[in-house]
Formats: sequence, C-alpha cells, structure tokens
Amino acid sequence: MINGNEQTIAAVATGQGGAIAVIRVSGPDALRVCDAVFRAASGKPLGDAKGYTVHFGRIVDGEETVDEVLVTVFRSPRSYTGQDMAEISCHGSEYIKGRIMSLLTGAGARVAGAGEFTMRAFMAGKMDLSQAEAVADIIASEDRASHTLAMNQMKGGYSAGLRTLRSGLVELASLLELELDFSEEDVEFADRSRLVSQIDTISAEIGRLKESFLLNNSIKDGIPVTIAGEPNTGKSTLLNALLREDRAMVSDIAGTTRDVIEERLVIDGVKFRFTDTAGLRQTDDRLEGMGIERARNFIARSRILLYVLSPDGEGNYPVEAAAEGLAGLCLGGDTTVFLVLNKSDKLDGLSPDPDEVSDRVNRAAEAVTVDKVLLLSAKQGTGIDGLVEAISGTVDRDRIFAGATVVTNARHYEALLRSGQALERVRYGLETDVPSDLLAGDIRDALHHLGTITGEITNDEILGSIFSNFCIGK
Repeated sequence: MINGNEQTIAAVATGQGGAIAVIRVSGPDALRVCDAVFRAASGKPLGDAKGYTVHFGRIVDGEETVDEVLVTVFRSPRSYTGQDMAEISCHGSEYIKGRIMSLLTGAGARVAGAGEFTMRAFMAGKMDLSQAEAVADIIASEDRASHTLAMNQMKGGYSAGLRTLRSGLVELASLLELELDFSEEDVEFADRSRLVSQIDTISAEIGRLKESFLLNNSIKDGIPVTIAGEPNTGKSTLLNALLREDRAMVSDIAGTTRDVIEERLVIDGVKFRFTDTAGLRQTDDRLEGMGIERARNFIARSRILLYVLSPDGEGNYPVEAAAEGLAGLCLGGDTTVFLVLNKSDKLDGLSPDPDEVSDRVNRAAEAVTVDKVLLLSAKQGTGIDGLVEAISGTVDRDRIFAGATVVTNARHYEALLRSGQALERVRYGLETDVPSDLLAGDIRDALHHLGTITGEITNDEILGSIFSNFCIGK
C-alpha cells in the first residue's frame, strides 16, 4: 500500500445509512477513470475541468443510467491527497454505491485500503504524521473536548511545539558536534551550565506533554467518576438523578447493587463516565463481596469520587465513620473527593454547615482530603445542579479549549518517554564530564524519538500500523 501511490484508488467515504453518499477517487488517472463512467450534462469531460468545480451528470453502465450524481473535481497539488481527485456525491443506496464502485474498479481504479487517502496526504507533505493521526481522532470524537483536542492537533498546534523542542536540541547537538571537530585543540564551545539549563527547559516541556497524555486519555474515554459509600445511602438514586433517567434499580433493601453500573454523561462539552458501585460494608454474602471488591477497584481508578452519606434517625451525618471509610480506600494521588450529604429532605430544616462538615472529616481522615462537601437530595433533585457544576469544575478547560498542546496518542507518549530518558542521560553526562561525542549521541537519540512523532523519522512498518486503524475512504 505504501509504495502504490501511482495507482488510482477509490472508496466509499461515508458510512451506511443516509440519503447521500460520497465516493472518493484519487490518483494520476482519477479523472480518466471517472470519465469512463460519468456523463456530464454539459457534455464536457472531467479531464478538461478546472479544480474546485462541481459537475452534474449521470453514472452510466453502457446505456443504463445507474444514478444522477454531482462530481467535484480537485486538481493536483491542491487536493487532500496532493493528487488529482474526484468526489462523487450519489444517492445512499447500498446497491447504487456498490454499482458505482464496481464500475470505477472496472475502469482501472482499485479499492483503497484503510486510511490510504490520508496516508497519501502525509506522503505528499500535506500534513505530518501527528496531524494525520488526528484525522482518526476527529472521526472518533464524541464530545466537544475530544473534538477540540483533535482539531488543534490536526491544525498543527502540537507539531509546532515539537518543532520548537527539536530546534533547541539541534542547537545543542550542533555545539557539541563543533567541539568534536576541534577535539585535538581541546576547545569547548558550549558552556556546560547553559547546556544544563537548556536541557532542563526541554525536559520540563517533555514532562508536561507526557502528563497531558493522562488528561487526554480521560477525555477520550470519559473522566471516571465513582459513586461510593455504605449501603442504602442513595447512591443509585444519585446516579439516576445525574442522568435524569431511571438507570439503576433503587430499593430500601441494603445491598441491592451488587455489580457496577456504568453510564456516560457529557457536561459542558466534556464526557464523564459515572459508575454506581456496591455499598461498602462487611458481608458474608459471596456475591455481594465480589461486588464490593469490584467497587474498590473502580474507586482506585477514579479521577473523581462521590462518597455518599445519609443522615441517621436524628438527622446527623456519620462524618467520623465516613472519614474512617475514606481512609481505608486506595485512592489515586490526583483523585478529587466530594463528600455528598444525601437525603437532605429528611433533615426537617436542620441542615448542617458544609464547611463545618468538611473541617470535621478532613481532621478525622488524615490520609484523605475532602475537596468539597455538598448537601443535596437525590430523590427530590435538589442540589443536583450544584454537584454537576462541581464535577464540571474539576476539568482544566483552559488547557482543553484554549488550544493548549495535549498528547493524544500512546505512540507519541512512548516516543516522548524515550526522548526524555535520553535527555536524562545527557544531563547526567554534563554533570559528570562525559565526553562530547557520547553526549551528542544521546541528543541525537532524543531527536530521533521526537522525529518519529511527526514522521520526520519513520518506516513502512510504523506507517502501515498507523493507517490500518483508519476507516476505508479516509
């Protein structure tokens, strides 16, 4: 596929269903192939048409009209692939699409492989490799946040940042290489303290990019929010209230929820993944115990924990017991903990002060910090908007929506990791007077790994793996 750029390819570029479909054709013979099956109402062939023009006519099989279509012409090099291209807009019938594809392949085109149009755009220099990979992320985006990150990467924001890093490394490598040329004269062109400072600056940026990969993973899959607490505190009712539908079964019987229930909800353009878990308690019930163990595993992986309490018969919330329960959980270092005081409708107007409750629980749970205490009634829906606002507030929207560079790909993360390790060796070498030739080698190693992200350094195996994950026709 990688060496077949001189072949003309064709593929349906739209999914199943819908009234209209688009069939793409690209390659040196794209217009000739289309002319073999298309009759323009104007009587003029597509081969004589200018780029960025649209032509009405018929797709024909001999004397038979298969469909009336519009054909858009794109001329090399000003097209998506950099080649001559045509896009046939036809009716969305599977039969019609199949007939047109059969006619195109009969006229000399071949069926395109997965991602082959975008790969040709990369090979033609229309985009770098990270931008090409962003195309797949745009297609897969399901909310504003993931779409924004993918669009920023496709527009080259990510690539520009990497070019700046590479430029700094090239400068360092040049100074060290120059020293090697004058090694016999024992000349030192690069001030070691300045080199250390530059390495630290570049390493810090690489570290920030690696950290942003965790943010992106959460955004793509949904930021994990776990609803936990003792049995019968209203966790399932809270999930239903957040979703505004009866998704989880609600009962006064303790231990009703024995397995996790997971639902996704988009809040202010960001996808969150809510998980309702089994009530945390000691139990001899084997099935319930398995559910509690699963609950603890989800809590350990959550970015946000909603720990739910309900009042006792006297209207008091068991804050100290909650603190003990929180302290016994395995929480990630970046987990945001919200203490949810549920069933406020049972307090008869004697509402606790959330700030006072927060102080009490934080004093009692030395190993856990509660970030916010919220009073609400999931059953009546009061206070739910405040909880949604608090959950939304945990997301760094400036970083997402203001065009900040965010790593969106595991392959990129691995390359950044290896580049950072190479720079660690350089820094150690600078502090221990390692010879310049060894330092230059490590800098070249760091440059190599950064280059694999944008495609400045790549191979056919990597390209085949990347583009095989694209859909046909893109």
